[in-house]
Amino acid sequence: RQKLKALPGGNIEIGQPISHRIDAMLSGTRANIAIKLFGTDLNKMFLLGNEIKEAVQEVEGIADLNVEQQVERPQLKIEPKRELMAQYGITLPEFAEIIDVMLAGEVVSQVYEENRSFDLTLKVNDDSRETAERIKNLPVDANGRKIPLEYIADITSSTGPNTINRENATRKIVVSANIAGRDLRGVVNDIQEKVKSEITLPEGYHIEYGGQFESEQAASRTLLVASVFSLLVVFMLLFNQFRNVTQSVVVLINLPLALIGGVFTIFFTDGLLSIPAIIGFISLFGIATRNGILLISRYDDLHREGLSLVDSVIQGSLDRLNPILMTALCSALALVPLAVAGDLPGNEIQSPMAKVILGGLLTSTFLNAFIIPIMYLLTGDKVMKKRQADDSLKIK
Repeated sequence: RQKLKALPGGNIEIGQPISHRIDAMLSGTRANIAIKLFGTDLNKMFLLGNEIKEAVQEVEGIADLNVEQQVERPQLKIEPKRELMAQYGITLPEFAEIIDVMLAGEVVSQVYEENRSFDLTLKVNDDSRETAERIKNLPVDANGRKIPLEYIADITSSTGPNTINRENATRKIVVSANIAGRDLRGVVNDIQEKVKSEITLPEGYHIEYGGQFESEQAASRTLLVASVFSLLVVFMLLFNQFRNVTQSVVVLINLPLALIGGVFTIFFTDGLLSIPAIIGFISLFGIATRNGILLISRYDDLHREGLSLVDSVIQGSLDRLNPILMTALCSALALVPLAVAGDLPGNEIQSPMAKVILGGLLTSTFLNAFIIPIMYLLTGDKVMKKRQADDSLKIK
């Protein structure tokens, strides 16, 4: 980015293939943020676009800030002389059709050759439309006689924009930007404040913001609901397994242990909490819960067989150590290539998720070996006595 920044006259956008496609679908531009300026006068919109660029270029975390390029190109304007057209008996639709047929051509038939069809197009020859002067002298039918085109139209050479982009039938110019080293939502908030305080829009002009932050907001709300729902489902499944609220809560205590690793991983890498990272946290819920279930189930089985509480915890931890470590190790080894290759094309979504899961696996696996046994020692006797009392009531 720093090397390409030195190139004059170019719009530089650095990104990854997948993120570019997502950005293009969301906002119509291959950038994280699109500031869409809508109006009527393209020249005025271009000036306002540059004002917006100058206003937001000092926002922390902004990169690849560009105004949509507008290049002037030669044009030939043909404007009808309405009064003279009326004298010659030519209506405006007829005039438009005449110009279209002469210059663009009209398909009048098709020619078939070797099982292939070709359009037969009627238009004036290329020599007759090479210059503006020759176009002025093109013959036009007017009530049975031929007159030059310049009799009923003003033909002038000028320049105009190479493209005119529209959204909902309204002209627009886009000021685009990417994000580097900061969260997307914070940058968008700063941009909106800058534009609101420093840019005055004429009547009939307005600004809309588009890009990843819109989908991120919606996805964050969806993931929040999904996270709460998944926690409730996990708790119900745990209660169905142990038939005890205390043991279910002990297993859920392992979830913050996994979150600690994920948070530290984000803090020591890019420092950004993205949608893939949030998905990684949700994935950790299942992994951390599984380890707790393995330990507590084994403790309960050994305790029922007659071992003391302490012996059950020691023996159960040894029995489940290898399965837990092997499962965590296999998962971690599979995630390492994704975590370390975040800069490679196509990994911009997989890498943050892999880093969070990898960090969460590390902390949950090792802390789980200490926290769960301690919590079971503190609550195990009470739980087992209650369970024995419930069993005796059922027998009676």
